[in-house]
Order: sequence, then structure tokens, then C-alpha cells
Amino acid sequence: MNGPTTEGRKLSRSFGWLALLGTLLVIAGIIGLVYTGVATLTSMLLFGWLLLVGGLVGLLHAIESRGTSYFWLGVVVAALNIAAGVVVIKHPEGTAEALTMFAALLFLTGGVFRLVGSVVVRGPQMGWTLLQGAFGLLLGLLVLFDWPHSSLYVLGCFFSLALLFDGLGLIAIGIGGRRIVSMVSERLDETVPAADKPITAPEDEQK
Repeated sequence: MNGPTTEGRKLSRSFGWLALLGTLLVIAGIIGLVYTGVATLTSMLLFGWLLLVGGLVGLLHAIESRGTSYFWLGVVVAALNIAAGVVVIKHPEGTAEALTMFAALLFLTGGVFRLVGSVVVRGPQMGWTLLQGAFGLLLGLLVLFDWPHSSLYVLGCFFSLALLFDGLGLIAIGIGGRRIVSMVSERLDETVPAADKPITAPEDEQK
């Protein structure tokens, strides 16, 4: 009786922590959408530190595997990650401008390819593909025409939206998981007492 209840409480608590983490991410995403400039710089600094830490970990792994055929490749990749991380951390504004330009070019090329592909192929999803291509092309042009000022809010907006949607997903998982655990616990509470009842012999057999 105590085992399922204890495990159910642990699972329910774990899902509750997931929902709490999702709530914090949603709050961070909303704040980032309000202060997109701060969110852009924050995302660039996080990106730089991820590159730096990843490069250091890769370098340690390469040193441990010295003598193998991929030792120098690991060293070169780790050194590039470390150098890129240092540059991003020291120049977050310039990195944001470069990445925003890259994102605008991706939107433009992706939109053009979708538009041309939908017209050439003329498949069943032609209307939806045309809409996606037009949206990507328009977004790329808007970001490109406002560059470099657009670098102050584009990446921060994307970063904040990612936090927001990830937080909403964690909240949904946490609430749904707690409900499932509650339903399973109720079923166990209904079935376990019945199984624990002592088995008594019929009155005729006792006589």
C-alpha cells in the first residue's frame, strides 16, 4: 500500500518541478519579448559560453585520446570552438549583427526556393508552400532592410519565443503527468484494498 503511494508522490512531485521550470521559462520568455535588446545580448553571451565550454571539453577529450587517428582533428575543432566562443563573448553586438544578417539571408533563400518550388511542382500543398515562401521572403526583406538595427531585437525575439514555447511545453507535460499519476493512484487505491481482504470459506464448507 505504501509503495505505490510513495512512488506516485515522487512522480507527482517531479512533474510539479517540471511545471515550475516551465513557468519560469515562460516568465523569462515574456520578459525577453519586452526587453528584446537585453535578450539578444543574453543569448549571444550564452552562445559564446556554450562554444567556449564545449571547446574546452572537446580539447580535454582530444588530449585523452592522443595517439589516435582523429587526435589532431579534435584539437583543431576544439580550438575553433574556443576561439569562436572568446570572440562572441568579447563582441556580442558584432556577433548579433553577423548572425542577424545570416538569418535574413536564410529567410530570403528559403522563401525564394519555396516560391519557385511550389510553382514548378504544383503539388497538393501548393497554397501552403506559397504562403510559407512569401512569409519567409517578406521576413527576410524586413530584417535585411532594417539591418544592423534589426540585430538588436531579431535574435532576442527568437530566443524569447523559444523560451516561451519550451516553457509552455514543460507546463503541459507537468500538468498532464500529475493528472495521469493522480488517476493511476486512484485506481490503485480502489483495487489494492479489495485484494488485501482476507479470503473466508463458505458457510457450508465451514460446517
